Amino acid sequence: MAGIYIHIPFCRRACHYCNFHFTTSLRHKNGLLAALIQEIKLRKDYLGNEQVDTIYIGGGTPSLLEIEDLRLNIEIIRSCFDVSEKAEITLESNPDDISEGILEKWKTIGINRLSIGIQSFFDEDLKWMNRAHDASQSVLSLQFAVKHFKNLSVDLIYGFPLLTDEKWKANVDQVISHNIPHLSCYALTVEPKTPLHKMIRLHQTEGIDNDKQSDQLLMLMKWMGQAGYEHYEISNFAKPGFRSRHNSSYWQGRKYLGIGPSAHSYDGISRQWNVSNNSVYIESVTKGILPYEKEILTPTQRINEYIMTSLRTIEGLDLNRIHEAPGFSEKSALEKLQAASKKYIDGGLLKRENDHLVLTHEGKLLADGIAADLFF
Repeated sequence: MAGIYIHIPFCRRACHYCNFHFTTSLRHKNGLLAALIQEIKLRKDYLGNEQVDTIYIGGGTPSLLEIEDLRLNIEIIRSCFDVSEKAEITLESNPDDISEGILEKWKTIGINRLSIGIQSFFDEDLKWMNRAHDASQSVLSLQFAVKHFKNLSVDLIYGFPLLTDEKWKANVDQVISHNIPHLSCYALTVEPKTPLHKMIRLHQTEGIDNDKQSDQLLMLMKWMGQAGYEHYEISNFAKPGFRSRHNSSYWQGRKYLGIGPSAHSYDGISRQWNVSNNSVYIESVTKGILPYEKEILTPTQRINEYIMTSLRTIEGLDLNRIHEAPGFSEKSALEKLQAASKKYIDGGLLKRENDHLVLTHEGKLLADGIAADLFF
């Protein structure tokens, strides 16, 4: 099974912690939509004979698109690829784009999973993030969404200066009380050349407190576990049966095709990524040229990527797959990994369960560093 990701970088308003070159105004709408459709057609052979099990429409704010634009994209994908009848089709949306009428329309064109970018239920936080919606719209969007969609996900952000532990608990409680089956939570990061980076450098706002972020992630894991959610990936929690199939396929190393500016693709052997500049993307695709860069992954890169992604999941790293490590016998590869992981097991950051290495709660706070230390 493979997945398709459509990156539609429309934004009504850019958050000040985002890179602005990933956003575009609606005046570019027609040109970008035509280019997206053209790229789908140009890339119809990329996945080979793999059946498409997930379609994810994300990026900036794809819910700004008209119903017919969304419908056309889905129809073109179905005409160019073998899409499963039971495919998970997700649309990212903002609370201020949601109404009972639009929810019904999204369902009629095949959208069966909704991901809502709430971020916070407090006005002061949303204003600080430069979000277009307010707290009342955050709550109202959930009240509407649960009436029309069974498969729902909410995004929240933690670890930013305004978020006290009490407010963090209130945000999470809102999701639980509305019986939302999936929650994605991300620690605020400061990217170079963003407005937030400049504000911190000029002392116009507080910087990021890494200890606070770690504490709030530990709190989150505790609360979600108590509420019956499965912590199936470091940033993601789901009730049984509601894991994101699209994201899970990425962590499992399956093929996926990315369509649109800055979108990434993976065919099992190589990775490629489209140019991020919208104008260059539109001009190139209109001429029948795919504007991407490509990297052929070495066997070492592939096994290291497996280590990185698998450690993020609840299943952990399967030691039986380490025989794929290049330049090592199965025995020597296993010995190397056991030696490198011993200090983390002894320190309570890793545990071994049925031939799998799994991060503990405390280990999840240091996942990337631990994974890098296990690389071949």
